[in-house]
Amino acid sequence: MTPQFWLWLGFAGMAAGAAAILVLAKRRTQAEEADGIIHGIVPIIAACSYFAMATGQGSLVLPAGPDAAEAARQFYFARYIDWTFTTPLLLVGLARTAMHSGLRRPAVVWGLIGSDLIMIVTAFAFGLSDVAAVKWTWFAISCGAFLAVFYGIFVQLREENASERADVRKAFLRNAVFLSGVWCGYPIVLLLGQDGLGFLSPTVALAVIALLDLTAKVVYGIMATLETTRAVDRDLKEGPVAAPPLRRAA
Repeated sequence: MTPQFWLWLGFAGMAAGAAAILVLAKRRTQAEEADGIIHGIVPIIAACSYFAMATGQGSLVLPAGPDAAEAARQFYFARYIDWTFTTPLLLVGLARTAMHSGLRRPAVVWGLIGSDLIMIVTAFAFGLSDVAAVKWTWFAISCGAFLAVFYGIFVQLREENASERADVRKAFLRNAVFLSGVWCGYPIVLLLGQDGLGFLSPTVALAVIALLDLTAKVVYGIMATLETTRAVDRDLKEGPVAAPPLRRAA
């Protein structure tokens, strides 16, 4: 299978996934409508990115570096534009799941988004670099920001989620583990692909990232949308969860 196959597959999968999410998403409450829109927009943005890459508008040719077997490599910059918009939206959606009774502590959400953007921008710089010392410094910074995102999810968001009812806590943990597990694949592919050590062929790297993207944006989007529907079903049956007070430092 050629690189073009995977790029067009990504485009078609994202377009179909966006349609599925927007059809599945209900609009009985403002929270439900917002979550449906968030998860529906994510694959729409990704579909645009894959279309740009498939038509040759989302990539450029860069030197492969002095130690590489080939003289040049294809650098897909459109995926970083995609991630700049889609990963913060996914984090906002996850935060809304964690704080189902009310989006408290906005500073935590902004901290998550800020760490995420640092991770993406420094990964972009890593991909652009062909000087080893510069390249791997950017990669280390990006991994550090990635760890900060994990801290925000599994420490700060989980602290807020602890005050929610049992079904909301279970939904958040499922979503957080699933999304974080998929995201762990990206730095590995970047490390082993043509932008890094060059162990993976361009086609294999494209295929793996396309599958990771479809899982993180479409499969997860459908899963999160259905989780929200179940939570709102219970809200409408039993009444919404009362928002706990914001904790203050002693």
